[in-house]
Amino acid sequence: MNPKQRGKIPRTKVKKVEKPLYVIDRSKLRRFSNKNIIFERVMWDSSWKDFMRMYNEKVLDIIKEGKPGYSRVDFALAYASWIVHDGFEGGFSRTKIKPYRTPVDTVGIDWTRTKYEVDDPHKMRACIKRAARLFGASLVGICKVNRDWLYTEADIPEKFENAVILAVEMDADGIATSPAVTAAAATGVGYSKMAFILACVGEFIRNLGYEAIQCGNDTALSIPLAIDAGLGELGRNGLLITPQCGPRVRLCKLFTDLPLEPDKPVEFGVKEFCKKCKLCAKNCMAGAISMGNEPSFKIACRSNNPGALKWYVNVELCYQFWCENGTDCSTCIKVCPYNIASARKAKVSPKEFWKVACSWKNRKKSKEHEFAYEGSFTFGGDLL
Repeated sequence: MNPKQRGKIPRTKVKKVEKPLYVIDRSKLRRFSNKNIIFERVMWDSSWKDFMRMYNEKVLDIIKEGKPGYSRVDFALAYASWIVHDGFEGGFSRTKIKPYRTPVDTVGIDWTRTKYEVDDPHKMRACIKRAARLFGASLVGICKVNRDWLYTEADIPEKFENAVILAVEMDADGIATSPAVTAAAATGVGYSKMAFILACVGEFIRNLGYEAIQCGNDTALSIPLAIDAGLGELGRNGLLITPQCGPRVRLCKLFTDLPLEPDKPVEFGVKEFCKKCKLCAKNCMAGAISMGNEPSFKIACRSNNPGALKWYVNVELCYQFWCENGTDCSTCIKVCPYNIASARKAKVSPKEFWKVACSWKNRKKSKEHEFAYEGSFTFGGDLL
């Protein structure tokens, strides 16, 4: 970020509201088809010029170029970061996971056969949140399932009335190296953590005698559900902006029939801030993020779901940059002032990333922001 782009960290006062802040045009809104996600279109949409173009196809050539942040070591780290997500099928199981061995603490009880009587959904919400945080979730919110946000292919029975939305904070140093490969490693770790957290929370619910459907990016649109669950607001970059970490989170969710009191949506001024800021759009190397002063209902490409008033992101351009970059990109997360409010850094070089990771003396304890469950909070100051 150059000096002319330095701004103010947004002063954030969070308040709970009765309804989500998004604006919907019912005449245009339709349940979105999973096949129109950009990664699916690569495989079937022959009308698109990037049909069958894989974003990792240039990796070996990129490594040979010798650019900082694109070495064999960097790619080895990025690919390793996904192993739990890609290898642990149980993280996305709809039923009780079959252990590979008999649990050492078993006493012959099948906890799933009887239901724990929930007489206080408010208290059970607190229990779910505590359990999810124990298992590694950074943020947890509860909402009723709005079926507008389910993919058309989703098979979620009506009895699954509640959704538990989990946010996993990504490593600040890694994201600050974007678009280098070390940022992709931070993303992959987020997804692998998701698989572990989902598996544990799902089993906790099943051990109470209820059902849970664990989902990553499949089944439903995570961002509007997260907004419904009070985790944040939608930003210009098309991502969830949380008060605690800005957009530097990965989202996953569980659908369940466990009785839970829902959280209320929150408001802290993201829309008005994004109107003026535009740092994500100015720094997007793909030119995928709108520079418009106002959000609109006009979509940017086929992989957008119409019907919501927002800044639509042209994810086709985003994907094209990934193909040239050899890996994914998180620059719109990196430069967001809401991210910098918690990360306290705008940029980290790949060399600095490895130095911090390998040197115990250089590790600095980052100040954690703790927020009360009820009420509001503020933070503020200058960037950099």
